[in-house]
Amino acid sequence: MWDGRLRREGGGNITSGMHNHGVGLRRRDDGQCGAGRRRWGAVARALALAGVVVAGASAKAAAAVESIGGKEAPRAARSVHLQWSAAESEAYLLELTVEQTTPGSFFMACGWSGGYFGMQEQRDGKRVAIFSVWDPTKGDDPKAVRLEDRVELLHEGEGVRIKRFGGEGTGGQCMTDFAWEVGATVRFLVRAEAHPGTDGTPGGKTAYAGWIQEPRTGAWRHLVTFRTRNQGKLLRGLNSFVEDFRRDGKSVHDVRRARFGGGWVKAADGAWTPLTAARFTASRATWEARDNIEAGARVEGDGYFLATGGGTVRTAELAAALPTIRAAAVRPEGLPEMPRQTKSAGR
Repeated sequence: MWDGRLRREGGGNITSGMHNHGVGLRRRDDGQCGAGRRRWGAVARALALAGVVVAGASAKAAAAVESIGGKEAPRAARSVHLQWSAAESEAYLLELTVEQTTPGSFFMACGWSGGYFGMQEQRDGKRVAIFSVWDPTKGDDPKAVRLEDRVELLHEGEGVRIKRFGGEGTGGQCMTDFAWEVGATVRFLVRAEAHPGTDGTPGGKTAYAGWIQEPRTGAWRHLVTFRTRNQGKLLRGLNSFVEDFRRDGKSVHDVRRARFGGGWVKAADGAWTPLTAARFTASRATWEARDNIEAGARVEGDGYFLATGGGTVRTAELAAALPTIRAAAVRPEGLPEMPRQTKSAGR
């Protein structure tokens, strides 16, 4: 339940951290190319595109993993991202399929400039879905944010846990148990709607609502709607990522891999456009592994994959555009809409 430290109408510790993943929010992406790409060349590229993570002499390869800073052994696998090519949108639909996982992994489907939505395998192996939105303020102490500047809670779904977070920015977090499975495709939907500001100014705030579809039943769960003061900005800077938040030195040698596809965005005029283009970027924390990352278009042409850690071999250029993928065959229909009761002005 909402614990009172956020305002409810009129109005969490991100367990994975409010990360070092970057995704264009707080860090520049590193466009450097490592020697691994040149060593493996065309053979590694063919294996990667076929969906094979090269594990080779894994113990020997693990010992050779270097950190970005180069002065100490890496503590974590590097965060890897897809930066989608898309105009500002009021709805964002994406499919995510985890192919390899390990405790302490975050597979983020729908990210934007003010928040993100995805699923995690936590350090104890428990699996959850998570949706977070930032406050409009600077600073890392959630208690220091004035009540009128805090993310507001407009809808709290059944079985979710709501809290404040801090550490890298502050804001509101929604988490729920979600027993996702490797190989099962999960659909995520985010909708955004501009609301009047506290003083009645049009477009002073934006409400962001998150739904996740149950793979077995096809039913959509409305987890949460948060609202933040941001001049009515909708969904900008769309991205997806894979992150290692265990960061214990050993997690560097575990592979995390997922594929992303079936993406669509809806413009303010109601037109739906498929997501077919993205750039490959990565975080640049000095204590992360440098080269065992990879991304690319799937050989089927229907989506992208991201991989990090273990024996993953990089062949793709960082900061470069990936090959264009095929648009989903079926246009979105029958999706949940923003509830009417969330459209009231803030206090």
